[in-house]
Amino acid sequence: MSINIAVAGKGGSGKTTVASLVIRYLMRNSLGPILAVDADPNANLGESLGLSIKQTVGSIIATFNEEKINIPPGMTKEAYLEFKLNDAMVESKGLDLVTMGRGEGAECYCYPNLLLRKFMDSLAGSYAYMVMDNEAGMEHLSRRTTQNVDELLFISDHSVKGVRTIARLRDLITELKLVVKRQSVIINFVPDKIDALVSEELAKLGIEPTATIPLDEAIGEYDLKLKSLLDLPDAKAVRAVDHLMAELLETEKVYTTKT
Repeated sequence: MSINIAVAGKGGSGKTTVASLVIRYLMRNSLGPILAVDADPNANLGESLGLSIKQTVGSIIATFNEEKINIPPGMTKEAYLEFKLNDAMVESKGLDLVTMGRGEGAECYCYPNLLLRKFMDSLAGSYAYMVMDNEAGMEHLSRRTTQNVDELLFISDHSVKGVRTIARLRDLITELKLVVKRQSVIINFVPDKIDALVSEELAKLGIEPTATIPLDEAIGEYDLKLKSLLDLPDAKAVRAVDHLMAELLETEKVYTTKT
């Protein structure tokens, strides 16, 4: 059974970067095979991982609807679409990627989300880890895209607004009774130390950060040059995520042993 890791948070908080560095850690420690899932309609996880995306779940659905493809006899529309989802899979050594993309119409992502969830469930036994990069905000939670998660990483940038977004996301998970085994709050883009105003907001909301990730110029340089973050050498952000993952996976090991 796969260990499912998901990231969530407001836009611009560095979710895709953190997801990529989590995958980097897993690959560098030979913990694959890994399935990366880009569940953000504004898909850019592939670029961060150095993988070229040819098709997405959304584009496959759109093509199906537009071309009115003849479904083979004895096969339902749903079964045929699930079969076609394999065309959206990008395969590489130790790492595969599936990208949701946009839905059938403007701002319509519900059906791609539903198919993506079912597709992920069908693949669960083939991968040691699944890492999901979610869209910004709360829609993916209300559509229940993010559930049955072992490690949910809430990513906040170094701001009061980011911390408040995390608080709302945590409340929504409780309200929807989503199946999330463990939650961790990560403060990203921290210059030297967490600002007093951010610390004050964290205390007011009863949030204890699990880790902080320092502002790292190397990340910006790699993004600017469209270089894969999997190739990023030792850097401040890399060390922070590596330390976080080592602790989380040790906790997962202890939890699994006890249960």
